[in-house]
Amino acid sequence: MDDVGGFAGRASDRPELGGAVPVDQASSGQATPSAAEPPASPAPSPHTSASPPAAASTPAPGEPTAQSDRTDAAEATSAPAPKKRSFLRELPLLLAIALVLALVVKSLLIQSFFIPTGSMENTLRPGDRVLVNKAVLRIRDIKRGEVVVFNGDTSFDGAQPAVEATSDGGLAHALDSVSGWFGPSAQGEKDYIKRVIGLPGDRVSCCDARGRLSVNGVPLDESAYLYPGDRPSIEPFDVVVPEDRLWVMGDHRSVSQDSRAHLGQPGGGTVPIDKVVGLAFVIVWPISHAGTLGIPETFSQPGLSGSGNDRG
Repeated sequence: MDDVGGFAGRASDRPELGGAVPVDQASSGQATPSAAEPPASPAPSPHTSASPPAAASTPAPGEPTAQSDRTDAAEATSAPAPKKRSFLRELPLLLAIALVLALVVKSLLIQSFFIPTGSMENTLRPGDRVLVNKAVLRIRDIKRGEVVVFNGDTSFDGAQPAVEATSDGGLAHALDSVSGWFGPSAQGEKDYIKRVIGLPGDRVSCCDARGRLSVNGVPLDESAYLYPGDRPSIEPFDVVVPEDRLWVMGDHRSVSQDSRAHLGQPGGGTVPIDKVVGLAFVIVWPISHAGTLGIPETFSQPGLSGSGNDRG
C-alpha cells in the first residue's frame, strides 16, 4: 500500500493531467470533479444532427472570383463609350471641301466644255464634251496645230450669234455662280474653240497654185483634219501674225467664222494669247467619239520651225 500511496504525487496519477483515478473514488462509482476539469458538453438533441462547419473554398490560381467579376463589370460600365460622329454633321464640311477643290481645279487646272456648233467638224462634233488644260499655258507656249479655247470678247465681236464652246453641265454653271464671288463669272462670255494655224511672226497665206494653205511658205497637208469636201479657204488672204497674237481657223472651213471673218477688225482677225483659256486635249463624251486631240503630222515639218517664229 505504501507503494501505491507513493505515486499520489506523480503527474501521471493526477486526474486533471490524464493520470489514474484514486482507488476509493473508483470503488464508490463516483468521480469527484476536479476544479480544472471543464464541464461536460450537453448531449446533442435527437432531432438535430451535428455537422462540421463548411470549409471555405479557395479558388484555383488564376481563376476569377465573383468579387473580381463584379469589379470588372463596374469598370466596363463606368468607362465612357466612344463618340460616333454623325454623317449628317460632317456632310456640310465635306461639301465645302469638295466645292473649294472644284473651284481650284476649274480656275487653275482643267475645265470641261460643251461643243454646240459644227465649226470644228469632224474633229469635234456638236454635242461633244472636251477637257481643256489651263495649267499648261503657265509652263510652255502654244504650238501650231493645237486646238484652243479662247475668249472672243475683244477679237471676235459679232462673229456668230451663238458661242462655240460653253462650260459643261449644271455643276459648271453652279461653280461659275460661286466663282463670281471671287472674280468675273464665265457666264455670258464668248468662248470659241479653233485650231492654231499661225504663231506670232508667222506669215499665213492661202492659197498656192494647188489650193493649199501655207505657213512661212511651207504648204500644209490638211487632209487629216479638214472637213471632207471643204477647201482650205474660199477667201484668199495673206497675213503676218502680230506679236502676242494667234491666227486660228476651224476645221469645217465652209461654216467656220474664224480669223478670216475678222480681217477688217482691230488685230486683223488674230486672237490675243492672253485671251486663250486653255488647250483642248481630250474628248470625253460621247464614248463612241472619245479620244485625244493631238497635233497633226503636217505641223511637224522642219520648214515651219526653221522660220524662227516657233516659240514652243
